[in-house]
Amino acid sequence: MKQIVKTYLRELPVGAIGYVVGYDKIFKGYQGKLLAMGLTPGTRFIVIRQACKNWPVILEINGNLIKLSQPEADALCIEEDE
Repeated sequence: MKQIVKTYLRELPVGAIGYVVGYDKIFKGYQGKLLAMGLTPGTRFIVIRQACKNWPVILEINGNLIKLSQPEADALCIEEDE
């Protein structure tokens, strides 16, 4: 059985592929917005740009680009695809 290792989006390099596995309890207020963006558990994504200063994190999901603020990105618990 594959062991799930939860990590944060900010730990992945640009070009990395990952999956959403859940949401951080500390940032629970962002869960509804993330669900509305299509970031449900099991969603596959590619990191297009990492956040720096006030720039958003950009993910590609099914050919669409999604921008996340740093708190929104921190609310995601993800798993990197190997």
